[in-house]
Amino acid sequence: MTTLRFDDIRKTFGTTVALEEFSLDVREGELVSLLGPSGCGKTTALRVAAGFETGDRGSVHLSGNEITRVPAHKRNMGMVFQSYSLFPNLSVAQNVEFGLRTRKVRTEERRRRTMAVLDLVQLASLADRYPHQLSGGQQQRVALARALAIEPAVLLLDEPLSALDAKVRTTLRDEIRRIQTEIGTTTLFVTHDQEEALTISDRIAVMSEGRIEQLGTPMQIYRQPSSGFVARFIGSLNEIPAISKGPGRIEVAGRDYAVDHTHPIGASLSLLIRPEDTRLDPTGFAGTVVNSHFQGAATRIVVRVDTIDSLVEVHGVGDDLTSLQPGARTAVDFERSRAVCEARSI
Repeated sequence: MTTLRFDDIRKTFGTTVALEEFSLDVREGELVSLLGPSGCGKTTALRVAAGFETGDRGSVHLSGNEITRVPAHKRNMGMVFQSYSLFPNLSVAQNVEFGLRTRKVRTEERRRRTMAVLDLVQLASLADRYPHQLSGGQQQRVALARALAIEPAVLLLDEPLSALDAKVRTTLRDEIRRIQTEIGTTTLFVTHDQEEALTISDRIAVMSEGRIEQLGTPMQIYRQPSSGFVARFIGSLNEIPAISKGPGRIEVAGRDYAVDHTHPIGASLSLLIRPEDTRLDPTGFAGTVVNSHFQGAATRIVVRVDTIDSLVEVHGVGDDLTSLQPGARTAVDFERSRAVCEARSI
């Protein structure tokens, strides 16, 4: 069942097109992330959902009802911003219950819901403190509690973790997912951080230039990217030059491979392949190790292949990787079933 629906939204700011043919269904209880580089339209989409912006074309629906022209304060949505946006002169509890006061919720119910959400975000013991007495992570938990206190139909999160340091960001990211799963609030999450999106989402919409490039589960986005843009934006990549031998066949440095593609014979291609789908193989392409980095759970080596004008990364575990040092000779090959081919500019 769809809770939030965007239908063919177009939004411009002067001559700049922020959203174009933007359509998305967010299902009940689902967390969908809008992921993309700065300027791709993800925050504009969130603001259109919230009612802070209105599309030039298209419609927005909430639980089956069109809300395109409904003002923001009547949309029953909670929003958490990148900045904490807390009232400095109000205590934690007063900040959280602010939305309930504006909705004229009775005092007893207001207090019950305030303490319930503070308990949910593990801040009940700090209810009487003021924002300046809290850490950044605690302030963002208060902002989240305030958004949840009104029991919104949809929770909107606009890069809520980007102002926090790495360790706090990771902890709060996991807390947001735990809370969202526990209470089942339909959530739209905006981020430019691929790890954040992969970790927290039920589905990810990867955006570019106001459009959704691909929509799918984290596994689908990572393992089955629909374009070179998506493949490059999510995770690390090796880009290996190849020549098309016709649909389904390529040539790499004189070797023929079966790889899924539809480019015509003779087309110059880039073969996009993840470092973890690249392996050491004595029958593969010979080369020299340029760098070797032991990273705890895995080892990363970079190989300059003799017959390919590319550096190739290999990520993996095992003594065969950790024993290789710069200058060592080795050979690499790749898992062809997981490769993406795209036309290469010469």
